[in-house]
Amino acid sequence: MGQKVHPKGFRLGLTSEWDAQWFNEKKYSEYLLEDEAIRNFIKKNYNQAGIAKVFVQRPDAERVLVSIYAARPGILIGKKGAGITELRQALEANFNRKFGIDIIELKTPETEAALVAESIAQKIEKRASYKIVMKRAITAALKRGAKGIKIMVSGRLAGAEIARTEWYLKGRLPLQTLRSVIDYSTARAETKYGTIGIKVWIYKGDQNI
Repeated sequence: MGQKVHPKGFRLGLTSEWDAQWFNEKKYSEYLLEDEAIRNFIKKNYNQAGIAKVFVQRPDAERVLVSIYAARPGILIGKKGAGITELRQALEANFNRKFGIDIIELKTPETEAALVAESIAQKIEKRASYKIVMKRAITAALKRGAKGIKIMVSGRLAGAEIARTEWYLKGRLPLQTLRSVIDYSTARAETKYGTIGIKVWIYKGDQNI
């Protein structure tokens, strides 16, 4: 049976980077779990902001610097920056560390795999046709500069008795080429028929390495 490698893990250090920048041998497991808790906290409380990525840095044991890549940064920033202050206070209260927050706006959310996958999941949960949703997402991504995109959905599609997998691919998707910049993400749609899994690959072009 063929095994597939994660597109991002395959290219770490070449065309993709880690989601955190720190290393502490003694507290590695503690910090790793805390990073995940920080990401879950931000995404859960600010889901409407369209968060694609949360980058974590730890300059020392007491400070955590968080960079949030969002499609709608205004929801995070709030009126006159009040939202950032509120978020920082909430993080410091929950994790007992000093936090620095940096908000980065995503210019083309249609080409961010995480946002595309979440958008498809939300629309499927609202009983939209998965075929129409997938085709619209593909068209939008290609219009915004993506070189290729593949979307795969698996589960009891449209309430079918037997689970199956369907996918659409448009453009190029060179998964074995290391210089290719491939954005990959997954999401889940919870429907009354069960869970539907969504996978999205977006090819953004080649990078010199």
